[in-house]
Order: sequence, then C-alpha cells, then structure tokens
Amino acid sequence: MGTSVYAVIGWPVHHSASPAMMNAVFAHCAIDARYIPLAVKPSVLPQAVAGIRALGIRGVNVTVPHKQAIIPLLDTISDVAEAAGAVNLVRLDADTGRLDGHNSDMMGWYTSVQDHLPRTTTARVAVLGAGGAARGILAALAFYTPDVRIGVTARRLEQAQEVVSSFGSRVQVEAIEWSRREVLIEGADLVINATPIGMWPHTEASPVDDARCFRPGQVVQDIVYRPLTTRFLAQAQAQGAMVQDGLWMLVYQGAVSLAYWLDITPPIEVMREAALRHVLG
Repeated sequence: MGTSVYAVIGWPVHHSASPAMMNAVFAHCAIDARYIPLAVKPSVLPQAVAGIRALGIRGVNVTVPHKQAIIPLLDTISDVAEAAGAVNLVRLDADTGRLDGHNSDMMGWYTSVQDHLPRTTTARVAVLGAGGAARGILAALAFYTPDVRIGVTARRLEQAQEVVSSFGSRVQVEAIEWSRREVLIEGADLVINATPIGMWPHTEASPVDDARCFRPGQVVQDIVYRPLTTRFLAQAQAQGAMVQDGLWMLVYQGAVSLAYWLDITPPIEVMREAALRHVLG
C-alpha cells in the first residue's frame, strides 16, 4: 500500500502546528503515514482539490481562508458541516475517489471550552469574527447551549449579518458593528476571538484597543495558538478574566480528524505535547 499522506491546506499555512502534532501520533501509534502542510492560494483552490483526489491524499484539514469556498468542490458534506456552513476536514474514499467534507470546529471547540460554557438563560457570549471557525462555534452553541444570547461582530458587518441569517432560527444571535465590539465584550460572560488578529507573525496586534472592556468573572478564549498567549489574552488576563489559549481546540479538532480518517482513539496527551513543543519551539 505504501505510506499514506495526509495534509493541511490554507493560506498561509507554514505556522500550523498540525504537522508536528499529527506526525507524533503516527509515530506513537506505528501508523505508516505522513502529514504535510500545503500552502494553497485561494485562486487555485479548485486545482488543489483536484490534486488531492488525483494524488490519493487520504485526508485533509482545511484552514483559513478555504473553509467555505471548498464546499462546492466536494462530493458530499456531513450534517454537521452543513449546519456549520463550513468544512475544515476532508476524507478521500480510496475505492470510489469520493471526497467527503466534515466539520471538526464544532466538536473541537466545544470540547476545549465545555467546562466554562455559561449554562444560564441570561448568559451572554461575544464572538469576534464571522468566518468558518466562528460558524463552527455558533453551530456548537446552537446545539449545546441554545438558550444563551450571542453577539457576533466582524470587520465587515455584512459578514456578521450573514452569520445571523444562518443561525438566527436556532439560537439568539445578533450582528454588532465592529466599532462597538468593546461594548459587546464588556457585557459578555464568554468572549471568543475567532479572528486571525494577533496570530504570528503579527503578535503585537489585538482585536481590542481598550482592555478595560474585560473584567473578572469572564472567560476569554482566543482560537489563535501561535503565540500561545496572544496580546488579546494578555489584555484580558491583566483585567482579571480567566483565559484559555487556542491549542486545546487544535488538539481536539485533530482528534476528531484522526477518528474520522482512521477510526482510532487518538492519544490526546501525545498530541498536546507535540503541538506545545512546536509552538514554544
């Protein structure tokens, strides 16, 4: 059969900890496979997907900015991916050549933060960003905590409004102008940065200008994991909020991927340790 190949596609993708994490699992479990990063410009995504099929790449993780654009290029998508309106996980059926799309953002995010999710009907959640990752988070909130009230803000208001149109029938969600994001954060119990703002190499950036919008009692998460402590998280921590980095979400997303591709129970601690070594490098 030869060595199976798995990959992550995105633009950019060189920062990803997924290859280190996934290859550590293959070594630990004695699986004859390799996981590689593939930088794919948005303009050539159709050719890249055709290449995945032609080359027999067994599975692919999909990251920014392809999570929505890849959907029409696949043969099927799961109910979870359809609910999220985004795909970040693709599996090739070796017998038929069919490409199936799935979404691990929903379960990966929920597992990473479930102990801190607000449970009351008066709880408020602020989501910064309205891309594929934000859609996965909204899908998880709609499924697991449908009574919470959610504000979504994005630099393009129309993108936040599209998210509201997608999820408004399942959860209480409203679009907030980006200029009012700090007001949104101030009133929230759980705050999630689902934008790439602050991601390496732009580590000095933060979606927040005035850190006084954070407060004790809040849970603040950044899905960015490189750096592990973003400026956004440092700002929140300095104001007494409880913070959570994005690495656990990556690990649990990876676990969903491995189970989807290989039907194995992934070694979570091996994954976390390998990802952490890569990030701290």
